[in-house]
Amino acid sequence: MNLDDLEKLENNYDIELEMFELMKTLFPICRSITGNGVRQSFDIINEIINLETKEIPSNTKVFDWIVPKEWNINDAYISDLHGNKIIDFEKSNLHVVSYSIPIKKTISIDELKKHIHTIPEIPDSIPYHTTYYNEDWGFCMSHNDFLKMKDAEYSILIDSNLKNGSMTLGEYYIPGQIPDEFLISCYICHPSMCNDNLSGVVLTTILAKHLSMQKMRYSYRFLFIPETIGAITWISLNENNLSQIKHGLIATCLGDPGISTYKRTKNGNSEIDKTVEFMLENSDTEYKILDFFPTGSDERQFCSPAFNLNVGSLMRTPYGKFSQYHTSEDNLDFIKSEHLMDTFSKYLKTIFIIENNRKYVNLNPKCEPQLGKRGLYHVLGGKKNMQEIESAMFWLLSFSDGNHDLIDICRKSKIKFETILETAKKLESN
Repeated sequence: MNLDDLEKLENNYDIELEMFELMKTLFPICRSITGNGVRQSFDIINEIINLETKEIPSNTKVFDWIVPKEWNINDAYISDLHGNKIIDFEKSNLHVVSYSIPIKKTISIDELKKHIHTIPEIPDSIPYHTTYYNEDWGFCMSHNDFLKMKDAEYSILIDSNLKNGSMTLGEYYIPGQIPDEFLISCYICHPSMCNDNLSGVVLTTILAKHLSMQKMRYSYRFLFIPETIGAITWISLNENNLSQIKHGLIATCLGDPGISTYKRTKNGNSEIDKTVEFMLENSDTEYKILDFFPTGSDERQFCSPAFNLNVGSLMRTPYGKFSQYHTSEDNLDFIKSEHLMDTFSKYLKTIFIIENNRKYVNLNPKCEPQLGKRGLYHVLGGKKNMQEIESAMFWLLSFSDGNHDLIDICRKSKIKFETILETAKKLESN
């Protein structure tokens, strides 16, 4: 990727619209860690990029875990004895605890309350709950609607099935000039919540589409997997090839109005850490840097002790730190397309920098080489930024010792990356 490619993508307003339209299409679908909602979502993504999907059978052992049974749901509700629906799965798929076993009965209010989840502090919001590894059932509803339930009995239905099937993983690969890989992973398992994590799904999809049209140095691997169990399964299946992953980012929480946040890799000083932090330093926006911590999203799987890959997470407001997190308030009104596009641009800039970052060696290190006889001094085509370019030459010649990369030289010289890169290429050609 060169500078012209970067600028064209950053200034392409169609990308902003494309991401938001994809989000609106995916939003109504009920997804979980397995099931037809995931496959339906992959069918839609497949219209944009050609995903490779794998079905991993239930009960497959992956390290210390077992791939769970497959869960699907058709309908669910709570109704009073007159048939009036108090909550309705068709109006919000958050109304049912994900992975609820089937149930149909008339039940006392006292017994039903044991299976209802609300958020009293946010009384109009529906919470998001799961019961992946414990066969149970439950409903989620706004606390205000819960307070209106005065009848002695209610009719309940969860028309679901939980049986041996498979878990679906999605993957997209772009071969580059070298086999070393840049990994970008998002999780597909959350139902109708936009920031966590449809923002990751749509940005990853559209980024993959547009990078596939560029000439890339690194190879790029994009994962669309259920959180935790999907990452564990993918790593288990690809354990022998993980050494090719040199850089990685987990894409989540990308479209809220908060500032950009970068969670470092466990190593804390890898090239992806340096690159993202350098990008943010030069972004003219507020940002926050977090050291690695072993909770959160799938970075904790990729950074686990046996693998310790250089995978960080570039997001906006971190998971659990915005009030809409895991509620029905994380919707299409909460996400703004301009915030999503800002994050997309930061992913692009990170990729542009890491694609072009190098450690050079000055092959004429005994004092200064004579630049004039090579047409490199005071004769650079009358560029307005000639002085800056000439200054960049001296910085590059001085610090191109095989130990300093272009980011290091930018930081020392205070010269922007694009100028240092352009000048390095000029010196290399001479």
